Parts: sequence; structure tokens; C-alpha cells
Amino acid sequence: MRKLTSAVVAAVMAFAGMGAAASAPAQAATGAEYVALGDSYASGVGSAPYDPSSGACLRSPNSYPRQYAATHPTYTLKDVTCSGATIADVRNNQLSALSEKTSLVTLTVGGNDAQFAPVVELCLTKNDSACASATAYMSDYAKNRLMTQLTELYKDIKARAPRALVLVLGYPRTLSSTGSCGAIDLSAAKRTAMNGMADALAEGARAASVAASVYFIDMRQQFSGHEACGSDPWINGVNLADPTSIFHPNTAGHTKGYAAKLSSVWG
Repeated sequence: MRKLTSAVVAAVMAFAGMGAAASAPAQAATGAEYVALGDSYASGVGSAPYDPSSGACLRSPNSYPRQYAATHPTYTLKDVTCSGATIADVRNNQLSALSEKTSLVTLTVGGNDAQFAPVVELCLTKNDSACASATAYMSDYAKNRLMTQLTELYKDIKARAPRALVLVLGYPRTLSSTGSCGAIDLSAAKRTAMNGMADALAEGARAASVAASVYFIDMRQQFSGHEACGSDPWINGVNLADPTSIFHPNTAGHTKGYAAKLSSVWG
């Protein structure tokens, strides 16, 4: 996700959770090119250390694209994921990695476009009512404008890589219903409101995947019981000493969450 001025808000933009169900074919392609696209959830922010050569993109060897490629050596991976990427960034800076030779594409993006940071900041600093109003507004955005933007991006990917299977891995629900989040906590009402927005993002992404005829992989169930602030989190809580990682998957989240889910639906 994109860096912000506030240490807390800088790291919570990735809260937005989405996931929808579309079952992919049972067999994976072999001896083919795999291109990984997306933002910090795809690049592996939250699961340090990072590849120094990736600079501000903060690509981790523990990210789900790299873990999947490592266990599927028949694929040649092109990892162009980048922390902070928006839909426009993916289109302008990442789609050039695609070609007719590409046979598999994975993508996680949309949280930065949803402008989630101001909503999270409001929920962290204002009352329950203000948080509920802000998340309701963003829910409407997710089901309409963001859905349209994602549809067009998915179509652009298919045009660039007409032979590829396109798998969109969504964001999980980030917050557990109980448990301490660390330096800054959230009321039960705020957690419910935020997770409600995550569900709205899921429905927007589901609609986009249907419109563009790509597969959208639901991550909410995979992370159920392992959200941030719970007893066995696969998502980092609020640690002001490491603000970039807040509300991003940790190594377990990439291994047991994303990589495991990707392998279960595509082999």
C-alpha cells in the first residue's frame, strides 16, 4: 500500500478485504510464464526481509507469488508487484510484463484506489457513528466505481495476455472480532463496520470478475480465525515501531493463507 504521512494511517490502507468465489480449473499449466501483479499484499509487505533490488516496492521472498513459484518450478516468474500500487500504477508500470507467452497471472490490487486510509484514520480517532458513516460511504464506492475500474483492468490484462489464466486474489477481512490490536485498539462496533466494508469490497470485486470473465479467489474464509488482533494472527496488528507492516499479512499469512489457497485452487 502507499506510504502516508501518519505512521498509523500509513500502514492501515491495506485493511480493505475482498474475496469472491469462482472455482478455477483443477490443472495448472506447465513450463510456462507466470506474471505477478499488484500492490503491497502481493509484494509481501509485512513479511520482511525485502529484496534490496526492489527498492520502495518492498518485494519479499516470502510473498505468495514467490512462494508459489518456488514450489512450482515449471513456471518462470516475473514479479512486478509494488507496494503502493493503484489500478493506474498496475496498468502503467506493470502490464508491460505481460505477453502472449504469459500463461498465469496473479493480481491483488484495489485497496489504494479505495482511499481507505482516511476512513481508517477516522475510525481510529473518532467515534463509532463517524466510523459507521465513513465505511458506509466506502462500501457504496466499492460496489460501483471501484468495481468498474477493476473490470477495465482485468480486461486490459486479458488483452495483453490472451493465453493466460488470470487469478485475482482478494484481501481478507483484517480484524478479528475480539482481542487487542496493540498500540491502538478498536471497538466492537468499529470492527463490525470495517469488516462490513470489506464484504462490500468483496462483492464489488466479485462483480468485476464476472464482468471480465476472470477468476476471483476469496481469501476471507482462508483467513477466518487468523485476522489481526486475534489469538493466532496471520495479519500484523498495530506496531508503531513497524508502521509499514500494520494490517498486512505476516509470513504465515502468505504461506498458510495466500500461497496455500492459490495452490488449492490451481494445483
